Amino acid sequence: MNREKSVDNGPMLNAYPDSMGGTLTDIAAFLQKPELKDVFQSFYILPSIFNTDLDRGFSVIDYELNEQLAESGDLEAIRKLGIDLKLDFILNHASVLSRQFQDIVKNGENSGYKDFFINWNRFWEGYGEMTEEGYIKPEAEYIKDMFFRKPGLPILMVRFPDGKEVPYWNTFYQEVQYRRLEVQELMNAMEIQYSTAVKLADMVNRSLEEGKKPKEIQYTGFEKYEAAVTELLESSRRYLGQMDLNIKSPLVWEYYQETLQKLFGYGAKIVRLDAFAYAPKEPGERNFLNEPGTWELLEKIQEMADQYHLSLLPEIHASYEEGIYEVLAEKGYMTYDFFLPGLVLDAMKEKSGAVLAAWAQELQEKQIRTVNMLGCHDGIPLLDLKGLIPEERIEQLIHTLIERGGYVKNLHGQKNMYYQVNATFYSALGEDDRKLLFARAIQMFMPGKPQVWYLDLFVGKNDYEAVKRAGEGGHKEINRTNLSEEEIETAMKTEIVQKQLELLRFRNTCPAFGFHSELSVSAKGQKAEFRWKNEKASAVLYLSFDTCSFTIQAEDEKGESIFEMVQE
Repeated sequence: MNREKSVDNGPMLNAYPDSMGGTLTDIAAFLQKPELKDVFQSFYILPSIFNTDLDRGFSVIDYELNEQLAESGDLEAIRKLGIDLKLDFILNHASVLSRQFQDIVKNGENSGYKDFFINWNRFWEGYGEMTEEGYIKPEAEYIKDMFFRKPGLPILMVRFPDGKEVPYWNTFYQEVQYRRLEVQELMNAMEIQYSTAVKLADMVNRSLEEGKKPKEIQYTGFEKYEAAVTELLESSRRYLGQMDLNIKSPLVWEYYQETLQKLFGYGAKIVRLDAFAYAPKEPGERNFLNEPGTWELLEKIQEMADQYHLSLLPEIHASYEEGIYEVLAEKGYMTYDFFLPGLVLDAMKEKSGAVLAAWAQELQEKQIRTVNMLGCHDGIPLLDLKGLIPEERIEQLIHTLIERGGYVKNLHGQKNMYYQVNATFYSALGEDDRKLLFARAIQMFMPGKPQVWYLDLFVGKNDYEAVKRAGEGGHKEINRTNLSEEEIETAMKTEIVQKQLELLRFRNTCPAFGFHSELSVSAKGQKAEFRWKNEKASAVLYLSFDTCSFTIQAEDEKGESIFEMVQE
């Protein structure tokens, strides 16, 4: 890419390493195509590029490259194109398969990492009563302001080698697995005849397949073996999940330092801080966006990031009325514009750009630097819109998106705690090419750095088969379809994809755009106008929300026309 022609906040591709062709090698080859020249300035590669196990990458075992999906040469090839990288750093948790957690499972109290994660009982000592199950139940006054993402207390009981059960803080996913018993294993572990061992193993294994835990199995006729079998099962149990890190441990800060250094080595320019707001915890305080703990954590991470000239992008969902986006900006951080997807859909539904224009003006006036988007690997945010548009309009938006095949994601199943709708942005628009190009034009003229979900670029539709395959909790797979090289080649020939690439190249190379450029916005009735200016270069977007028509005109520093696009 010719950097002299690139603005400082050009478009960013967003994909998994296996989203387009199967591996990062395929994506690197795609980006080298002539049609992609000067289209993207950055590439946000989702964390399955690392050694991970769950949640499509957000459960990190370690930050080595996933050898099945990526090679260091792929990253080098992308950087040679002049495309910088945005990579994830998950501050709050690590996989149970991480060497630190596995060391605890293996060595228990003798593990050097026993305080790397949060020992629930040690954390809550003096703030509650011990239960028969072996964990402290905090008094209500100390957890009334805490937000737990799943029913019950966020605990995973971890068995130490001496048989002791120790609770560790586990905000996100957890699963305990018990392996099938073999007949000879039973015979080696206890005094039991072969024919009895056959029947006992069959009974126990069937119970485990039904989802029963060892203590829930009915040992009718085999009572004398119950204690020995239970011990055998519990002593060899396995875990899946993400364990919360103890940010008070010096070892965790060494881990943070090592991770940032590694990301820098991969070529990262922007580091997205995933789930960072859950990391600081104190008894009686919020466990999400704890103040001042959250800001103290960010400040320390920023000091580390400054060593590598990394820009931090804290990821946080909060309603507009809370003003967290503004706090982040005041502290000098980039922030996500999670408001834009819902605002674009609302503006098109209401046939008015008034709220969009007001939001764009606020971003400019307050000098808030954002990364904006239409679609992403998660759903279309709704929680964020509270206080920005009326509640009834949010409800109408939910209803419309569900009618178009989207899935609602609620918090704890409560409708009044809506969070997001899972859908591709194209399907959210009613799978209308005209509306997609209209929405993309708006995104190109909004303040911030535009992030483009690969599936939106290739007009991806809701993938209901993927949701079925994923089973319970697999609603996000509706918008994560992996595309083959053939599917991409076919899509590249369509007018809607070609037009989007034109818009992205224009946005990346037009000198009128930039974090320091001037933006004036106006909206009246069903019309709106966005006008960018940088010295003598200019770009203007005229919008008609009633017909989803638009006109773009741009001039360089000499006043000569350099781009025009019209959708009548």
